Amino acid sequence: MTTVRTFAALVLAAGSGSRFGGGKLLAPYEGAPLLHAALAAARAAPVASLTVVTGADAAEVGAAVRAFDPAIRLVHAPDHAEGMSASLRAGVASLDDEVEAAFVFLGDMPRVPHGVLQPLRRAVEQGAAAAAPVFEGRRGNPVVLSRSLFRDVAALSGDVGARPILQGLGPRLALVEAPHDGVLFDVDEPGDLPGLRR
Repeated sequence: MTTVRTFAALVLAAGSGSRFGGGKLLAPYEGAPLLHAALAAARAAPVASLTVVTGADAAEVGAAVRAFDPAIRLVHAPDHAEGMSASLRAGVASLDDEVEAAFVFLGDMPRVPHGVLQPLRRAVEQGAAAAAPVFEGRRGNPVVLSRSLFRDVAALSGDVGARPILQGLGPRLALVEAPHDGVLFDVDEPGDLPGLRR
């Protein structure tokens, strides 16, 4: 008998985008805000719920999320200035008790291949503590964290996300081959976005 596990998706959208010059997640990408492409990937994930964590520009980011889908849950990370770990902590802490694992998407990663999502889930269902995509030997995002790691997330600090947790897992981290480099591509500066190159 197979136990049906409840998976959730978190989209971390709390950063100020300082290297971009601000307003990064709202910058145009393929005719919509950049954040919408990340939300589309998260919505394609095999999950029961989707939560976006806001921080800097919370009102504007929240409005962009509602324009994409008013049903998406919003959670605010009041200590977002600390870095990515603050938004990850806030997102994981907001999850219901029945959630057994969480996909963690980054709001500035618009090209995540949807085909990698189901294999990531399957790896955790088969017993991995976490799963991450790889492309040409480089580990990318989104990652999936099982509930067994949620306590470790609560202890994170700084602008590192889940990296320290994943580095300590050894064989308990499943690596899933991705079909293209969308698991590595993120937007840091205006030149990373088509149409915004100086």
